[in-house]
Amino acid sequence: MEPQNFANHRRFVKGFHFLLSTLIFVGLIVAIVNVVRHVGFHGLLSCLLILLIFICLAFMFWYMRQFPIKAQDRAIRAEESLRYFILTGKPISRALTIGQIAALRFAEDEEFVALIDKALAENLSADDIKKTIKNWKADHHRA
Repeated sequence: MEPQNFANHRRFVKGFHFLLSTLIFVGLIVAIVNVVRHVGFHGLLSCLLILLIFICLAFMFWYMRQFPIKAQDRAIRAEESLRYFILTGKPISRALTIGQIAALRFAEDEEFVALIDKALAENLSADDIKKTIKNWKADHHRA
């Protein structure tokens, strides 16, 4: 496995992120066109039901990704808060956003505390934090 870094750390599942999202989007558009074409004609009810199914699929697609990400964010916040407490003996600042904390998880212990101080002082974005990391700590166990 290739070492993880800023350039390759994002995870895309081709079948989910590209194929399934495209199929649902195309199906939703076709279902809308089908309803518009059948307004005032026999079969409108079945067209509306198909559209309803695709709307439900679009919501399911969105939330089936968002729910595990929220759970993962809570776990990352707890892990990095504990890590900060172990390294400093103090609680992590509540001023840090979950995006910043998630980005900090890629930093090794040697630069972790200094990066938190820098992120707070300069209000660094998650990408800025990741770009600042010198020794990348891979995270292969994410949702």
